Amino acid sequence: MKAGAPIPALAILIGIIPICLALATLSSGGLDMAITITSSAFTEGAMIPKKHTCDAEDVSPDLKWSGVPKEAKSLALICDDPDAPAGTWVHWVLFNIPADVNALPAGIPSDAALKNGARQGKNDFRKLGYGGPCPPGGTHRYFFKVYALDTVFSLDSGSTKAQVVAAMKGHILAEGQLMGKYKR
Repeated sequence: MKAGAPIPALAILIGIIPICLALATLSSGGLDMAITITSSAFTEGAMIPKKHTCDAEDVSPDLKWSGVPKEAKSLALICDDPDAPAGTWVHWVLFNIPADVNALPAGIPSDAALKNGARQGKNDFRKLGYGGPCPPGGTHRYFFKVYALDTVFSLDSGSTKAQVVAAMKGHILAEGQLMGKYKR
């Protein structure tokens, strides 16, 4: 082939396919990438009960999960609302949850650190812990996301979602989400 001549499309594909397969293998690490999250308060896509919102008790719902890889060293939980008028609104940031924990009861206190060692981050209400749905209008979606991580963070309580997400880069082994809705 002459220098500067275009490379045939088939040759490009033949070169790219092994790279894509290698990247897919590296990213999955052979692990099941899906964590399943459930709650007795609501099911996937259903309405979140008023009890868990700013219109009532504003307590966190109970959450259970399965599918955490045995290699995980900690978990992180982030709850946010992508339908907020000003952009995604963060309702809960919880990290350094021990990897062997597979559930959280309803009504997690807004303490900086929980008894199990997990740390609370700051939500967009500028408070530690859970701040329930409180949409200004319309039906909003709330995503409760759990991440299995290969590390424990040295972040302080009060860290923001942005700080936790930055720390998670390159450390996520598996993840899952549960989405509920709320309308005032």
